[in-house]
Amino acid sequence: MTDSRKKNLLIVGGGLGGLATALAFSRHGIASHVVEKSPQFGEIGAGLQIAPNASRILQYLGVMDEVRKTAVFPARMVFLDGVTGERVRYFDLGAPFLERYGHPYFVMHRGDLLDALLTGCRASKLITLEPNKELVSLEDAGNGALARFSDGSSYECQAIVGADGLRSTARRFVAGDGEPICHPYVAYRGAIPMSDVSTHAGLDNVVMYCGPGLHFVQYPLRRGELYNQVAVFESRRFKPDSDDWGTPDELDEAYACTCDYVRGALKVIKRNRRWPMVDRKPIARWTRNRIALMGDAAHPMLQYIAQGACQAIEDAACLAQKVADLSGGSDPDYAKAFLAYQEARYLRTARVQTTARFAGDYVFHLDGVAREVRNKLLENSSPTDYSPLDWLYAYKG
Repeated sequence: MTDSRKKNLLIVGGGLGGLATALAFSRHGIASHVVEKSPQFGEIGAGLQIAPNASRILQYLGVMDEVRKTAVFPARMVFLDGVTGERVRYFDLGAPFLERYGHPYFVMHRGDLLDALLTGCRASKLITLEPNKELVSLEDAGNGALARFSDGSSYECQAIVGADGLRSTARRFVAGDGEPICHPYVAYRGAIPMSDVSTHAGLDNVVMYCGPGLHFVQYPLRRGELYNQVAVFESRRFKPDSDDWGTPDELDEAYACTCDYVRGALKVIKRNRRWPMVDRKPIARWTRNRIALMGDAAHPMLQYIAQGACQAIEDAACLAQKVADLSGGSDPDYAKAFLAYQEARYLRTARVQTTARFAGDYVFHLDGVAREVRNKLLENSSPTDYSPLDWLYAYKG
């Protein structure tokens, strides 16, 4: 295809998932064009956690050298009771963890990871990038697909990957299952300069304090220069179609039951923006002929087990591999490859989505006797007993 209005493989969405997908295709010698609706490629938000199931793929994509410039590699993942402040259990993320999984657990700013992926994409002759391009509709063209944009332009493509996030335009075309599900939980989050933190839970730790209908997460970012904090709580004034719930005053009310340390840390958390907790129910259909979904467009999940970005990165590697496996000269059998990708991924991601919901309802947010039972069950766990994590972190599908 030589016409500027024609594209071989179009990736809609220039976030973490879209850029990882472009890099994954480039590893197989497959060219792609990435469009992003924002005026520039960038990420909002603060910190994110990357587990071995995704760091393995980032190594394969060739971006780990860039990642290491800003990432923090914590020594422990610590689970504490938010009411008493007492440690319930922890995982050693050091040598035994690396020996078991072969790749590290790290934390970093979302923008830093996107920049690492963007650097890799810009260095590839197989990847072109186009910002300020908002998708408005898709059309199945039989032996291809058509994408139309808000500026009145359109691209005729051999195949399209929808990596356009939670409120995906591509998903409306492929699945048509309505709006995401809003839960009665909201988060306040953001990274602050380390100099603004009077006390912290350890620069080499990822910590989570869990309490009745709430959890509070902390970890360092950007070489230890920033400290990321996330405060999640259940709003008693929940109104899914309104912004008048999960307010800063509710935040303070919800955390009044927590220990002195958590209440003190809450004083410096950013309160200028609230983040409602949303996801969707798992679906089995992610493809429509030569159009496929990935990342949050396919399987948005609650953030409770820190796997949203990780699952998008897994998608990217699997999708590119399936297309490469079925390449036939200059025209891969995209429709067949996309179905193979869907079959390989939908149950895996459904389990992660479901586990994230379960973790919130039946592990993190417990109260009363149930909270005490949870703490008793976990208090004698070995820091190197990784068996509860194997299904998630050891995955190489």
